[in-house]
Amino acid sequence: MKFWKNKNVFITGHTGFKGSWLTLWLLQLEASVTGYSLKPELKKNLFDELNLEKKIKKNYYEDIRDYEKLYRAVKLSKADVVFHLAAQPLVLESYNKPIETLQTNVLGTANLLQACRDTKIKSVIIVTTDKCYENKEWIYGYREVDRLGGYDPYSSSKACVELLTSSFNNSFFKNTKTNLATVRAGNVIGGGDWSKNRIVPDIIQSLNNYNKLKIRNKNSTRPWQHVLEPLSGYLKLARLLYTNKKYSGPWNFGPNEKDNLTVEEITKLFLKNLPKKSLKVEYLKKKQNNHEASLLLLDISKVKKYLGWNPKWNCETAIKAVIEWNKYYLLGKSYEIMKKQIFDYNANL
Repeated sequence: MKFWKNKNVFITGHTGFKGSWLTLWLLQLEASVTGYSLKPELKKNLFDELNLEKKIKKNYYEDIRDYEKLYRAVKLSKADVVFHLAAQPLVLESYNKPIETLQTNVLGTANLLQACRDTKIKSVIIVTTDKCYENKEWIYGYREVDRLGGYDPYSSSKACVELLTSSFNNSFFKNTKTNLATVRAGNVIGGGDWSKNRIVPDIIQSLNNYNKLKIRNKNSTRPWQHVLEPLSGYLKLARLLYTNKKYSGPWNFGPNEKDNLTVEEITKLFLKNLPKKSLKVEYLKKKQNNHEASLLLLDISKVKKYLGWNPKWNCETAIKAVIEWNKYYLLGKSYEIMKKQIFDYNANL
């Protein structure tokens, strides 16, 4: 991890859930971080909770769809490495705002790629999603060579981002020192995620507010993993990309097969690790109006073989970490517990 000391790192979407965890981790690695994002949308958010605006080198509250402002920010940052996380990240929200989702996710990524091209960044990580695959409800995991697709606007936008990134790679970066990769993670969980229509935020909010937990789509299966899992993969890949073009291209980061669980199974794991009688659950029978895939799995053979990356925390360990985070959050100590969890995870690498 000495690689990161004094490296200039540019992160888009640094005010989001995953972006805040990544920002804090890089700060602990003594990197110099510049962040570019809209202001946090939710009043309760991890970025403000950690006071990260005052801890990073430079903070921009700007829209990634504005190329000129983005280009100037990237240039001034003198970035060695770029992590692109800025996106409209929710499936259900994409049904409500399809044009905004496509503009942010596709045009925003095009702007970022062009800015990296114009400033000659060495290592670029474009974060997409496991939902970029054409979902056929297969009982085995999708591989990086499988067909891209997307039923909903969000998934479709991320498939477009994959194609767009591949196009830029082939057209503009092939014979340059800029190395570019996309990363497709599973369903991440962790402390500080307050997004709507996500199982873990719903559980934590119901627990804290003494509300009944209402669960939809209890039979849907997803590749669950703690947020530190894919972030560790992104950090390792970015380091390898810095000097070696062979690591360019798409990469899946997911859990081991045993952690592909249904919504009902992960809910029961939470209940198992919570204090007794602390949460009542109701499984909703009514189907949602908007389509969501029931079965989605990732094959992580490629990262295991070529990056030497393996998941370190199983699903139950991840759930215990979320519950631990919540206890500290209620005491006003989110920053302390996150530093501890990052340290513990590093110790396990």
